[in-house]
Amino acid sequence: MKHIIEAALAGAMTYAEYRKLLTDLLAEGKTTGPNQTKTYLDAAVQNQSRMNRLDRRSRFTEALEEAMEGLSGNYLMLAITEGWCGDAAQLLPLFNHLAELSRHLDLKLVLRDENQELMDLFLTNGARGIPIIIFLHPETLEVITHWGPRPAPAQQMVMDYKKDPSPDKDYDAFNVALHTWYARDKTATTQAEVVEVLKRLEKGVEA
Repeated sequence: MKHIIEAALAGAMTYAEYRKLLTDLLAEGKTTGPNQTKTYLDAAVQNQSRMNRLDRRSRFTEALEEAMEGLSGNYLMLAITEGWCGDAAQLLPLFNHLAELSRHLDLKLVLRDENQELMDLFLTNGARGIPIIIFLHPETLEVITHWGPRPAPAQQMVMDYKKDPSPDKDYDAFNVALHTWYARDKTATTQAEVVEVLKRLEKGVEA
C-alpha cells in the first residue's frame, strides 16, 4: 500500500492548486477525468458555485473546535476527488478549513481516475465513491483511518436510490434532494463525524 500512496502523493495538489485546475478546465469547457459529457460539465459548473460559496464559510461547532484543539500529533489528509463530483464540492471546503486552522492537519488532493490503484484500496460497497479522505502519518505514510464518501444520512440517500428497481427513477430529482439535504445540514453532520475521526487519530485506531 505504501508505494501506491507514495505514487499518488508525487502528483498531489494543494486545495488552491485543485481549485485553479477546476477553474482553468472550466474556462476550456472541460472538467477532470475522461468523461466530458454535458452532464458532467454541467455538474462541474454547479460545483464551482458550491465551492465558491462554501470556501467563505469556516464556522465550526464547539465539539469540532475542541477536537481540533485536542490534537497532539500531525496528520496528512489525502483526499481522492474529481471536479464533477457534487459530494466532493460539498465536503472538501470543510476539510480545507480544517487544514487552514489547525497546524496539526495538512490537506493534499488527488484525482480518482488518475489514481485508480489508490482508489481501489478504499472502495465503498465495491464502488469507487468519492470523496475519500485518507488520514496518514506524514512521516511513515501509515494509514490511520479514512472517511467518506459522504456523511451517513447522505450515504443512506444514495444507497436507497441505487436500490430502487424502477426503470424510470428520476436522477435529477434525487440529485436535487441530495443537495437540498447538504444545504439544510450546513455541514453539521459532517462536522460531527469528523469529530469522531479526530478522536480516532489520537488513539491511532484504524476504522
